[in-house]
Amino acid sequence: MAGRGTTATIALQRAKIPFTLHEYTHDPRSASYGLEAADALGLPPGQVFKTLVAAVDGGTLAVGVVPVDRQLDLKALATAVGGKRAAMAEVSAAERATGYVAGGISPVGQRRRLPVVIDASALSLGTLLVSAGRRGLEIEIAPGDLVAATGGRVAPIAAAVSP
Repeated sequence: MAGRGTTATIALQRAKIPFTLHEYTHDPRSASYGLEAADALGLPPGQVFKTLVAAVDGGTLAVGVVPVDRQLDLKALATAVGGKRAAMAEVSAAERATGYVAGGISPVGQRRRLPVVIDASALSLGTLLVSAGRRGLEIEIAPGDLVAATGGRVAPIAAAVSP
């Protein structure tokens, strides 16, 4: 793992939480980082999760972790963190708060510990993959371990992608 450590992997190692790293060659022309990861790793999109940052009630940032083939239900995320409404955060605000670049934002090891909500579909999986903190690097982890590592909660926050 030398040279591949990220803030996320270091945080998991320090917490003694087991995980497996999966690396793939990121295509900078890719329109969807999450679907690219699922395809490159030969995994079903429902097992690979994306990390999205939203502003709740006009300011407080929160993180939603949903399967890459679904979209974040912003109202459900707001409700899960005790708010009324949410909107996607500005990319620059998400990057500043998490310490990661868009397309590589991990729910683990963020610069500021934001509230994290993981979609309930994760609990039906043996393991899921989330970004390890950079494009082209994914962490495979048990759902319960991800909840523990992020101090997060689980709620139904994923919605079908609109046509």
